[in-house]
Amino acid sequence: MGLIMQDGKFVGRDEIASVPTPDCTSTWHPVSHTDLIEAVTKAVKAQDWQIVDEQYGLARDGQRMFGVMRINQSCSPDWTRAIALRNSHDQSLSVGLAAGISVMCCSNLAFGGTMVLKRRHTSRIELNDLVQEAVNELKIEFLNLEIVADSLKIQDVRDDEARASIVRAAEAQAINSCDVVPVFREFKHPRHKEFAEPTRWALLNAFTERAKRYSPGRADICYRSLTRLFGLDGRPATLFAT
Repeated sequence: MGLIMQDGKFVGRDEIASVPTPDCTSTWHPVSHTDLIEAVTKAVKAQDWQIVDEQYGLARDGQRMFGVMRINQSCSPDWTRAIALRNSHDQSLSVGLAAGISVMCCSNLAFGGTMVLKRRHTSRIELNDLVQEAVNELKIEFLNLEIVADSLKIQDVRDDEARASIVRAAEAQAINSCDVVPVFREFKHPRHKEFAEPTRWALLNAFTERAKRYSPGRADICYRSLTRLFGLDGRPATLFAT
């Protein structure tokens, strides 16, 4: 479905439930991985959405949790809507939710605006309310993301524009500098025929195909950077020269 776990492992809900949550301190109240997943599940069902697929992974001996829920709401046959989750017990990541789309042909992910929920510590009671508010916000994020995705499919990209854009993405640390040439090769010779036309949509796919090789934390940075560069947050794209 698109979750990347190069330096971790894929797990189910049962294994996540076995991960102990650290004790609270006076300034830090860690969120249970399971509590976050259950809060999101409850909020999704409250919207009358159905979870049709889900993937979870643990990294750093269970200290970091990443997940993707694919839901049954979409305006396009090319993708399904997805919610990305992240959490940590080592204070390395804040609790986060983001709207995304899971591209059907290649199991790649593209994300919308910045994380709509970012909290480093909260009580369990507060978490349920915050997640419900965040999922409400995701409805707008989904619409914005799908509008931008449709527009990317009709915007052509020349080879020289693609090269320059990939270098800019590396300069913005969206991808590693060593991936400049591989991303361009994927753009020119995509492994999925759906991206044969040289468009911004195909270029985004070239980036996300390469991101499959990244660790969860690095992929998270990549996706969030691509969100801004391609204008997936609804603001003007910054990747392409005007």
